[in-house]
Amino acid sequence: MKKFRKLVEVGPIGLQPWAEEELSNYAETIIRFDTLPKDEDELVARIGDADAILVRTLPLVPASVLAKCKDLKYVGMCCSLYSKESANVDISYAEKHGITVYGIRDYGDKGVTEFVVYALIRILHGYDWPLWRKRPKEITGLKIGFVGFGTSGQMTARLLKAMGAEITYYARSRKEDCEREGMHYKALNELLSESEVVITCLNKGVILLHDEEFKVLGNGKIMINTSIGPAAEMPALKNWIMNDKNIFISDTSGGVGEIYQEIKDRKNVLCPDVSAGMTEEAYDLMSKKVMDNIKKMLSD
Repeated sequence: MKKFRKLVEVGPIGLQPWAEEELSNYAETIIRFDTLPKDEDELVARIGDADAILVRTLPLVPASVLAKCKDLKYVGMCCSLYSKESANVDISYAEKHGITVYGIRDYGDKGVTEFVVYALIRILHGYDWPLWRKRPKEITGLKIGFVGFGTSGQMTARLLKAMGAEITYYARSRKEDCEREGMHYKALNELLSESEVVITCLNKGVILLHDEEFKVLGNGKIMINTSIGPAAEMPALKNWIMNDKNIFISDTSGGVGEIYQEIKDRKNVLCPDVSAGMTEEAYDLMSKKVMDNIKKMLSD
């Protein structure tokens, strides 16, 4: 198998030790940086004459950086790649200039599913949390609607359905296999009005909930955002959270958005600000997928 001449980890990338060791099989020279570059000039200097780099969600690698790295042939993203538009690498520029960019998907879903179940049980039963209803409530019979229904959404839905929840979903396309399992598609407004719990599982940068949607959702509901970024317009979400009858849950401040500091200490907000998806197992799977992409690049 071919090797890269020079591979640079341009900042912290989170690979497991076994993967870092394995990298030596695929590059003649490896240079590692464990801090983020302070600006584009430093990033360009770090890349230098490398023909391959590894990068996580930061730093940004725009066209202005790629244009100055004439030897670069491969960018390996050690993070989720949902779309060109949401990526921290200018993939459109890279494609036009002979630079291959590979990202990964679906490595932290199980941790996210566990977080959703943990949060719901804590709130429904009032474990170190004010009771949602007058008495503890089971997941059994709970009407849960998913906005966005990709891998993590479907995984979470299947687990909650096994616990007795009634599952509906809204997505760009119908999921026939899920419908055969007893889950039901609904239009967005219908789902919002009928669900007791709404779980948003949207791609990074997708905002579907605005003032009108929150009016349809109403009060006395639970909303859980498992997306990497916000799923709702900030003023509309803040206004909804200001009603103490509503409960908002997100594992990270990034999932809350720019209003995090304003709402994080409210009694109806649960946000530990720790990524639920980044478990030991997720780091292993992420590392494997990054290495698989490198092998694919070198074997093409």
